[in-house]
Amino acid sequence: MTQQKVAVVTGASSGIGAATARRLAAEGFEVVLTARRTDRIEALAKEIGGRAHTLDVTDRAAVDAFAAGLGRVDVLVNNAGGAIGAETVEHGDPADWLAMYQVNVLGVLHMTQALLPALRASGDGTVLVMSSTAALAAYEGGGGYVAAKHAAHTIAATLRLELCGEPIRVIEIAPGMVKSEGFAVTRFRGDEEKAAAVYAGVAEPLDSEDIADTVAWAVTRPPHVNIDLLVVRPRAQAANHKVHREL
Repeated sequence: MTQQKVAVVTGASSGIGAATARRLAAEGFEVVLTARRTDRIEALAKEIGGRAHTLDVTDRAAVDAFAAGLGRVDVLVNNAGGAIGAETVEHGDPADWLAMYQVNVLGVLHMTQALLPALRASGDGTVLVMSSTAALAAYEGGGGYVAAKHAAHTIAATLRLELCGEPIRVIEIAPGMVKSEGFAVTRFRGDEEKAAAVYAGVAEPLDSEDIADTVAWAVTRPPHVNIDLLVVRPRAQAANHKVHREL
């Protein structure tokens, strides 16, 4: 009897992370959900038959303890991340930049380093990094987030080179405009009006399920197929700065 494959999803309490956990469970994975909000991941784990583990990916000791008790791992989805603020580089708060770097970059590093032994032992492991189109092109007001996601992109590219010849794939998914739970609200420090303005006039921005669908497709390709980098945007968005709006 074939043992059930295990997927670890970080930032699984809402948005893309929660949608990805649901979708991977539907694909037959046993999903280990991690996030800081215990109540949310426990409820979702119960819903999909997964396991919940409260975890802050910026806490290396906690990540190592989590990894030590995990056992089998076939897929790691480094989804935890986020943007804080929309100030210019000149006026950006270094504390915001540090917070974004810690979760978007060091969080990926911590989780990947801690779980690589188990991924290697699986004989067919996958590391997925959820970056952003911000990882590929700069835009005004996004300096800290753009810098952090460029770093995450570089981690994925470097890791792929370093693991070449081993049974581990490294996939990067770079979403464009996604109307996911909480992302824009967090960026604008709780200002619902500013958050809504991001999507104003855009008939069909992507949603969390669109990205979860993309993740599931990428990680379920045959073992010899690696999706190095997949950029996913809504049809209305041709580039970070080029969006069709029906006003």
